[in-house]
Amino acid sequence: MFITKKHLSRRAVLRGLGVTVSLPLLEAMVPAATAIANTAAAPKPRLGFFYFPHGAVMEKWTPKTVGRDFELMPILEPLAPFRKQLTIVSNLGNKPAESRAVHALVPATWLSCVHPREGLEPYMAPTVDQIAARYIGQETPWPSLETATAQGHGQGSACERGYGCSYSGTLSFRTASTPLPVESNPRQLFLRLFGQGDSAEERKFLAQQTSSILDMISGELASLNRQLGPRDRSTLGDYLESVREIERRIQNSAHGRLASLNLPEVPGAVSENFDEHLKLMFELIALAYQGDLTRIQSFMIAPEVSEQTYNHIGVPDAFHAISHHAEDPAKKERLSRIQRYHTEVFAQFVDRLAKMPDGDGSMLDHSILLYGSNMSNSNLHNQYPLPTAILGGGCGKIRGGQHIRFEERTPLANVLLTILQRAGVPIDKVGDSTGPVAEI
Repeated sequence: MFITKKHLSRRAVLRGLGVTVSLPLLEAMVPAATAIANTAAAPKPRLGFFYFPHGAVMEKWTPKTVGRDFELMPILEPLAPFRKQLTIVSNLGNKPAESRAVHALVPATWLSCVHPREGLEPYMAPTVDQIAARYIGQETPWPSLETATAQGHGQGSACERGYGCSYSGTLSFRTASTPLPVESNPRQLFLRLFGQGDSAEERKFLAQQTSSILDMISGELASLNRQLGPRDRSTLGDYLESVREIERRIQNSAHGRLASLNLPEVPGAVSENFDEHLKLMFELIALAYQGDLTRIQSFMIAPEVSEQTYNHIGVPDAFHAISHHAEDPAKKERLSRIQRYHTEVFAQFVDRLAKMPDGDGSMLDHSILLYGSNMSNSNLHNQYPLPTAILGGGCGKIRGGQHIRFEERTPLANVLLTILQRAGVPIDKVGDSTGPVAEI
């Protein structure tokens, strides 16, 4: 229980010229002598769907033992600090994703578990993130956010003549015929979350008026701080410092040596520094949760058929090329190094949520994060067994600390259905699901 003499609305924001900055959950948002669980500030579940392409080297992903006494394999080892809130699920398959289209269908069918109707016009089914947004995302400025590190236009072999390019560039379909575009530019995502300009020209004008969005709310911020207790001032200060640091890094990136050149788009290479780009996107996702700007997010760590190279971890091979390893041990080792690196950056994001206060717990306590792929062996392009892990406590609804091995080819849709139900979404069927999973 939190005790406070002042009471702010959970929807309180700081406004300045052209910007609105949402606030994290503060003690001052809880009425005096009231249990937080009985207020509008009670913890709300956050859902996150984090997708990596080209499957996983499964022998370096899947623990050898089941239950709670399992050993993390190399790809998932970076998640060891969060073992108590980690569930690894084995023997999942997604039959509706199987097709001759190989890379073209796997992103969008990951969260629908419905096979698209053949044709160049998109027609599949709403994805689970959008189902959740309909029920638990409507109280936030953004019912859902769809992000990526690259636009994923489906160029080259990520398109397919019978299905087109509608399913390769996004994880999210709002309706059966409405794929949602992703935002891959950190600056544009930052402006979407904090900027209020109605056009590019207006945002440019506003940006020229100040060096920082936070400078534009300095007056309101000073007034608010006078109303808050020491703990709330510390919480707010940490949050706004994160906003300022990300803003600084985005501004530095915008002034990089390539920023002034009119370069053609290079498939799979949208950033001068992929490592910095990936980490910035994760940090913006964390800020969006903390400010309650959204409770539902999907993120494509890389697009299908990505030609991104990973020189910064000693792998100069293009991602897609090395994924066709032909069972060569040296190539599989380099591929698994890329996959471990993705997990390392994801683990940094999880650590941030674990350290982020959120009411009577942490943001990780109140989140359900799905981390996985809709492909297994990238050399075979198969959909069984899918690499799948769940992080977070789900407001006490997720057990964690276990490796579950289901019967062979258990539908991935069963796990998606379970996640929705644990988040409070009243639904009893997802794709080809046969029922929820009690063990999770």
